[in-house]
Amino acid sequence: MDPELKNFEASLRTTANKLHEEFITLRTNRPTTKLVEDIKVDYFGQEMPLKALGTIGIQPPRQITITVWDKNALAPAAKAIEVSGIGMTPNMEGNTIRLNLPALTDERREELKKLVKKTAEETRIKIRLAREDMMKKVKAAEDRGEMGESEMFKLKEQVQKMVEDANGKIEDMLQAKVKEIEE
Repeated sequence: MDPELKNFEASLRTTANKLHEEFITLRTNRPTTKLVEDIKVDYFGQEMPLKALGTIGIQPPRQITITVWDKNALAPAAKAIEVSGIGMTPNMEGNTIRLNLPALTDERREELKKLVKKTAEETRIKIRLAREDMMKKVKAAEDRGEMGESEMFKLKEQVQKMVEDANGKIEDMLQAKVKEIEE
């Protein structure tokens, strides 16, 4: 049962990390390279992420700069950014693309907060389903006589503690992201 408990803990951690990655890609008033680094660019017939074609940096307060290593990659990169749906228009000069992040409107902030809360709730649901599955496995092991009743209750308490820890992390990430959106 111990390996299954470790797998359960790892799956909870993976689920929380996926939420963290999703939150990073959500645009707020702060620029982040994560907004553009994985945009696929058609470069000489190959799909390549933007981060593989040059360096991506932040120019405070709200500008992202992309400096491509090959000048031939400039136009395809700009085109990929335009069609990506991130809502920014690339400005090209030399080997550099500049993206200015417009300030968020109050309406857009509310939409983003709703989206963040919905995403966090979906993650909580995944964790709840994983907990139910793990509890069934514990009960089945007890029914097969692989463990006693006291050991079953102890395992169920461990599972519940792991779930509460994961939900706490999700809540912390949610509050941090909402605070970031409100800035």
